[in-house]
Amino acid sequence: MLHNLKDLEGYTISATDGDIGRVKDFYFDDHAWVIRHIVVETGDWLASRKVLVSPQAIQYPDWSGNRLPVAITKGQIRHSPKIDTDKPISRQHESQHLSYYGYPHYWDGDDFRDIKLPPALLPPATSISKAASKARQSTEVITMRAQQTLRRDDDPHLRSCKLVTGYNILATDGEIGHIDGFLVDEVDWSIRYLIVNTSNWWLGHQVLIAPQWFKDVNWVKQTVSLSLDRQSVMDAPVFSTTEALDRQFESALYAHYQRDAYWPEDALRAGHMV
Repeated sequence: MLHNLKDLEGYTISATDGDIGRVKDFYFDDHAWVIRHIVVETGDWLASRKVLVSPQAIQYPDWSGNRLPVAITKGQIRHSPKIDTDKPISRQHESQHLSYYGYPHYWDGDDFRDIKLPPALLPPATSISKAASKARQSTEVITMRAQQTLRRDDDPHLRSCKLVTGYNILATDGEIGHIDGFLVDEVDWSIRYLIVNTSNWWLGHQVLIAPQWFKDVNWVKQTVSLSLDRQSVMDAPVFSTTEALDRQFESALYAHYQRDAYWPEDALRAGHMV
């Protein structure tokens, strides 16, 4: 089932021992286009602090009741690492957050916490001055490399859905609209589609574009480029937030753009999305 993230704003996040707060925003991984964290406003019980909650913690969502129960306690939230959600979240901060809750790291490569200075490079007290100086220089080199790795890991890779909303969408022959929302899959919290508002090109028209169809994203200029022309987007099935999004609509969408669907072939007959 797909959900419009705008509809989830304001949902109550409830811990095992009481309500934590309400959903304010979502952070997605700009490589995989998957929601990694939910930004929750805690309210008065924690001085209206904003905290991160991983979708991994969600258990049995109550979609009709606008409530997302999570398998953590209010105490865990209270003592969780503080992160300024109004600033870009670094890989280092995210690593601390995931480690605190015991969640696995979803990215590849070595984690910065694995960097250690080899004991052999620390000169013994009885070493002569020349050996000590050489060892100290080696230690400084390794420390410098470790710091470079830390700075690399500090590069922001998470994006706020609220901040990305409004980015301009560029076809091969000009602008076609802007991002107006996100449709996320409740199974793995992947962003299946961006809702594109084309009202600045033609009146009252919304279309869906999958992240896999992007040619490039310029985070500085706040633009998304497609390898599609305006006419192909104009001729795509029209999307409406007031109507059900079923597999038939998705099939027509993928067929229009001549793309392979993300679901198994037999899923075409097995249920639908709301």
